[in-house]
Amino acid sequence: MYLSICLLLAFASCSGTNDGQVIDSDNPQQADTLNYTNPVFEPVLADPTVVQVGNEFYAYGTEDNWGEEGGYHLVPVIKSKDLVNWELVGNSMDKKPDWKERGGIWAPDVTQVGNQFYMYYSFSTWGDPNPGVGLAIAAKPEGPFVDQGKVFDSEEIGVANSIDPFYIENNGKKYLMWGSFHGLYLTELTADGKNPTGVKVQVAGNHLEAAYVFQKDGYYYLFGSAGTCCEGANSTYRVLVGRSEKLEGPYLDKDGKSLMDSDSGTLVVGRNTSGNGYAGPGHNAEIVTDAEGQDWLLYHGMAKQKPKLNNGTNRRVLLLDKLIWENGWPSVAGREPSITIQQPPILD
Repeated sequence: MYLSICLLLAFASCSGTNDGQVIDSDNPQQADTLNYTNPVFEPVLADPTVVQVGNEFYAYGTEDNWGEEGGYHLVPVIKSKDLVNWELVGNSMDKKPDWKERGGIWAPDVTQVGNQFYMYYSFSTWGDPNPGVGLAIAAKPEGPFVDQGKVFDSEEIGVANSIDPFYIENNGKKYLMWGSFHGLYLTELTADGKNPTGVKVQVAGNHLEAAYVFQKDGYYYLFGSAGTCCEGANSTYRVLVGRSEKLEGPYLDKDGKSLMDSDSGTLVVGRNTSGNGYAGPGHNAEIVTDAEGQDWLLYHGMAKQKPKLNNGTNRRVLLLDKLIWENGWPSVAGREPSITIQQPPILD
């Protein structure tokens, strides 16, 4: 499945555009370049995570039913060589974990650890009083990921709505950051990555979820998503960021406000002001740096003109944009998803 991409030497226009623009093959400036227009994958890849293996990228998303546009997928996995052309591989799990009676497998976070691939995942229902985080491991990036069981649940760890895990290694130790609108927290993990150890540390307040940390120029940048994720065209989801010289914080935004404050966080990307753009952009994946040193952000959003599948599910498509750094702070151009023709990452 190849979406929203034009190979200009062979085709005259791009089938995945949202704004009606086409690429003119008679324009030599365009015809020499592989261009793209958001989305780079559809119909759904919610809460994405991405891992690079050799010259290929694998992206994973929340368990979902794509209805007439693809059916049910248990943690779908897609792959690409250029971050623009993605093909569906299938489901990365053969069966759902069974350490909870019911729930969805949401917001996976996949990382290569040694020769294996670790997937930390959320196990939850809407309004779940005791969701938790589990771990599955695979020998190959496409899976199958075999469940290792529960890492912790909300009651055990003492944090309500314990979902949205993010794994990071720092100074030779394994850590997990997690949380959803009840604070973002950090804990060290045991050497096998299967259990929390030590004292948990709160790193951000109740307005954020979907933590992701990126290290650059001596800082840890903590990205999180705020607002409503899943109200279709009315969603207010957006990505905010703060930074710290230490993994455990304190994290401050561009204005010097602590991310513990409810009104903190510097905007990275929010909804388009245009009626043809995207609502609810957020829950970014890992940042990918290309061969030119340019950073790229993968995240989901909903086209305002088509925010739902026919079955009523939010149609959270995969978006790709350059990340611009200015005076030490990152944002997408215009702080909105791009809806016009873009030049792609340079990966060779």
